[in-house]
Amino acid sequence: MIALLTGTVAAASLGEVLLDVGGVGYRVLVAPASVTTDVGATVTLHTHLAVREDALTLYGFPTAAARGLFTTLLGVTGVGPKLALAAIGTLGADGLRRAVVTEDVAALTVVPGVGKKGAQRMILELRERLGSVTGDGVPGAPGAAPTGARGEVREALAALGYGAREVQAAVDGLPDDGQAEELLRDALRSLGRKS
Repeated sequence: MIALLTGTVAAASLGEVLLDVGGVGYRVLVAPASVTTDVGATVTLHTHLAVREDALTLYGFPTAAARGLFTTLLGVTGVGPKLALAAIGTLGADGLRRAVVTEDVAALTVVPGVGKKGAQRMILELRERLGSVTGDGVPGAPGAAPTGARGEVREALAALGYGAREVQAAVDGLPDDGQAEELLRDALRSLGRKS
């Protein structure tokens, strides 16, 4: 599998780069404005090779994390490489994570080809895999360890099946200090009163 290419941009058009790597030209599909398309510039792309019955297509990303998000998106029912690339190109990696974790259907429907049902399916299938939202609203890394007692409470509530908004509201109402067990009891009481 071709996972990384470093070469010179030989030609470029919207969403596509022809990369000359040691005399061999690779056609790589990219999200518009994600990589430089200046002819003659040296570029490194983290790539994903999509194999179909009738085509081998390379998709390129400026970082390994963006490529990882792309492959995660491919695991969603009904999402193919073109739609996954469009999602990353439209919202950016952080914006896409934020939209999924905060269950923002409206933000996801901005992506060409994603309707309300598709956005809801993406949220349902991806929210656990894309990590949590930190206090500043920026999504955390998937699988990142929770920080402190509040992070443990956040993780426990998510494991119990509470949505991202419910978890955020419950954790926001907790004091900054205390034992995780006490804070979890307080959060559960808070959620119980709201239901």
